[in-house]
Amino acid sequence: MQENRSYFPSADRVGMLIASVLLTFALTRLIQSPRLTLALELPGFYFAFPITLGTFMTLFASALTAAGMDWLTKDHPNLGKTSNLENLLLPTLTTFVMGTPLALLANQSAWWVGFVVGAVLLAAVCMAEYIAINPTAPSYAFARAGLTSVAFALFFILVTSLRFSGARMTLIVPAIFIVSGLISLRILHLDGTDRWDFPWAIGIGLVCAQMSAGLHYWPLSPIQFGLAITGPLYALTNLSAGLSENIPVRRAAVWPVIVVGMAWMAAVFL
Repeated sequence: MQENRSYFPSADRVGMLIASVLLTFALTRLIQSPRLTLALELPGFYFAFPITLGTFMTLFASALTAAGMDWLTKDHPNLGKTSNLENLLLPTLTTFVMGTPLALLANQSAWWVGFVVGAVLLAAVCMAEYIAINPTAPSYAFARAGLTSVAFALFFILVTSLRFSGARMTLIVPAIFIVSGLISLRILHLDGTDRWDFPWAIGIGLVCAQMSAGLHYWPLSPIQFGLAITGPLYALTNLSAGLSENIPVRRAAVWPVIVVGMAWMAAVFL
């Protein structure tokens, strides 16, 4: 019993965490509130950022997820005095990304589909992060693969949602820089070592942000825009992981180049 407990989180705690976050999003859907617009006007520059109840509730749900994951991971017998901040990153980001498409879905059926899918993703990420605390766990490889897949999927959902919402470049570029940098940082740290690749994470974030700025005014659909940026994020993260394992540059670059080509070809023909 103790062995199973060290590998998987408490079902009661996971259930309470997921239920609290979902209740927050459900209340956001039920309560209608006016929109407040924060505006900054300078000579030759005007920036407007709309704020709704959903904005505050998404931030609250993200903070709730971080607090819940801290409570959940503190129960892990292998954590000890080690910091669990890295295990809070992807669950918090998952909740934050959930709020973006849910706020944009006007259709009731589509909203419920997004609500259920988001709940499943959040539960899977929370369990995988708990397992990832112990690199020697039998299911660690599966948890690592799951976290990597979900991380890139979250980035794609966020980028397509921002494009679909018609957000201005001054909002899209910083968001993509921060999220892509954090995702690559977390994925690269899943190699089981204590090494943090901050230079690579910052560089990857800058590349993705610059690409989003360059593609912002192109006539691309949200899916095309998402593929065009998610492909390079995956490729650069994969390249960094390969180089950290002392794989020769040419060999390490083969798969990333193929992925970028496939992503861009898919974006062209979609």
